[in-house]
Amino acid sequence: MLDLKGYASSLLQGAELTLQVALLSLLLALALGLLGALAKLSTFKPARWLATLYTTVIRGIPDLVLMMLLFFGGQVLLNYALLSLNERLNGWFGGDNPAHQWTSYVPDYMEISPFIAGVLTIGFIFGAYMTETFRGAMLAVDAGELEAARAYGMTKNQVLRRILLPQMMRHALPGLGNNWLVLLKTTALVSIIGLDDMVRKAGLAAGATQLPFTFYMAVALTFLLFTSISTGLLKWAEHHYSLPTR
Repeated sequence: MLDLKGYASSLLQGAELTLQVALLSLLLALALGLLGALAKLSTFKPARWLATLYTTVIRGIPDLVLMMLLFFGGQVLLNYALLSLNERLNGWFGGDNPAHQWTSYVPDYMEISPFIAGVLTIGFIFGAYMTETFRGAMLAVDAGELEAARAYGMTKNQVLRRILLPQMMRHALPGLGNNWLVLLKTTALVSIIGLDDMVRKAGLAAGATQLPFTFYMAVALTFLLFTSISTGLLKWAEHHYSLPTR
């Protein structure tokens, strides 16, 4: 039994925050992945090019580099945009004009929340991996079923909702499960941008008590628990979606 020296509640709070980041990132990644897969299979060339560029760039850059780039670079771009907006408002209204007071509603500086930045960055990264997972699953669906649905008189949206998506999930689940497990472990990166997740709290506790092995082992066991529960749920989902084929 690990002696956490009174830091157990702090680690539990960090674990809760880690799960929140992971689940919200997953929702964003699923949405981006589905849109990206549909774009890649679209007959509209600009959509295919944009989706291909997205997956190529994201999958070719390490996650840690992307996290730093999007967080710090995004903050610089945001504040540059605010500065430009303030300058434009000053130019339009003029310093002596009473309407100039409206520019006070535009801040000169804004700091991005590490929580929001972490969710957006991880979701954006794994959206590229989900795109390829969904694309492969869509291509695995029998084209004859889609043609039969269209011949029956279904619209494109009906074919997508009633035929393609349910069939696709059976093929996509193994890939989605792997992506989720990797995403869950990737949440450890948010500690480098200042979010008080489980890894950061363990680091602070380790520094205060000089017991790094104890606290990082607690983090490792917690992640192992999360992934074990996730694996069990994924096996149930795969069994559920395979019922019509057995």
